[in-house]
Amino acid sequence: MNEALVSFLPLILIFVVFYFLLIRPQQKKMKEHKEMIDKIKRGDDIVTAGGVYGKISRVIDENKVEVEISNNVKIIISRPTISTVINNSSDVSK
Repeated sequence: MNEALVSFLPLILIFVVFYFLLIRPQQKKMKEHKEMIDKIKRGDDIVTAGGVYGKISRVIDENKVEVEISNNVKIIISRPTISTVINNSSDVSK
């Protein structure tokens, strides 16, 4: 019985290392991204995963937003494709 436990010890250690070095940081990053996406609002400057810069002109629903990428040029994108919020509209000093 003790020999079986010792033989599984390296496998258990490998799983623990994978959890703390790969799985846990990825879960934390996904949680932070979801929180960022949930907080976006009209006026926020964003960058999409495709590299398109724009400004949120309208939040349509929990899955879609309308982004103005140039004067009078608006596109509808999926919220999860937003990779970065450059600056929040509430942070801009007047």
